[in-house]
Amino acid sequence: MAENKEKVPRVKMPEQDPDVRRRNFEEVPLGLTPEMAMREASRCLQCKKPACVEGCPVSVDIPGFINRIFSNDFSGAISKLWERNALPAVCGRVCPQEAQCEGRCIVGKKDAPVAIGSLERFAADYERKKGSGKVPAVAQKTGKKVAVIGSGPSGLTVAGDLLLKGHEVTIFEAFHKPGGVLVYGIPEFRLPKEIVASEVATLEKMGAKIECNFVVGASVTIDELFSEGYDAVYIGVGAGLPRFMNLPGENLIGIYSANEYLTRTNLMKGYLFPEYDTPIARGKNVVVLGAGNVAMDSARTAMRLGAESVKVVYRRSREEMPARAEELHHAEEEKIEFVLLTNPTQFFGDANGRLVG
Repeated sequence: MAENKEKVPRVKMPEQDPDVRRRNFEEVPLGLTPEMAMREASRCLQCKKPACVEGCPVSVDIPGFINRIFSNDFSGAISKLWERNALPAVCGRVCPQEAQCEGRCIVGKKDAPVAIGSLERFAADYERKKGSGKVPAVAQKTGKKVAVIGSGPSGLTVAGDLLLKGHEVTIFEAFHKPGGVLVYGIPEFRLPKEIVASEVATLEKMGAKIECNFVVGASVTIDELFSEGYDAVYIGVGAGLPRFMNLPGENLIGIYSANEYLTRTNLMKGYLFPEYDTPIARGKNVVVLGAGNVAMDSARTAMRLGAESVKVVYRRSREEMPARAEELHHAEEEKIEFVLLTNPTQFFGDANGRLVG
């Protein structure tokens, strides 16, 4: 039985055509059909000591939810996922599975690993589209109150875990909508806003209260939160300020940190261009320095905003690029060029202080 499963080829998720998607902000992977999901689930060996679970940061029962998909029990699959993870639709899309669960998959020793991320996404999307209103089961109320500062991936994950355990949770978010970097940092073509909104809505149905436009430290202090009856405070405010390279000409007009570039595009609806005229430079020739996931997001965003040429400049080799293999593959398909073993030393500007090279 195990041998037969290993010989089933990994199911490839359908995607938008590269020449079409490079000029739109719609999600690139289109999702698995039930038949495709069940076929991929059949590849799981159902290991007695699953290494994939050891590779998962939140210890999801991966064989358990995959077995339910294989058995055509999609509702049971999402219930099994929710036992350890309140954000499966997000994690199925953006978690680095190749370095975590899929990287530990036993099938992957002889063949392509089981597409755990794709199956997680399928289960979450199937439940959402069904519209059953089902939510994760929470434990009996403990009477404990926790304040979560920040509604990015860290804050939402903590909130979900606390709600599952029966604690009362209030999330405080400085921006006008929850989601943090999931909303303003990751582009629509990789993580649609409606997916984040749906996951947040699930947390609210579980009992979470969310206060937006609320800056802890200005609106209220942490000490005041404790005095208001909170038993604990979790601070998940994000990575903070971007890091620059301290090169000559770094302050020229036309140079953006990836943080600002993606925030302008996402929060100011650049992903709906040309319907929304986002105030961001749309250069014909764009260079992105770095080769992580954020660099790929920036490069692929620039292409969608109308750039004729986008180059990713990286000081090391392709094998050393920190971005997910899927993101690199998608970028190459979208005609983004890679300039390797190269490091900039200076930026040049014109008389008006605008970047020219």
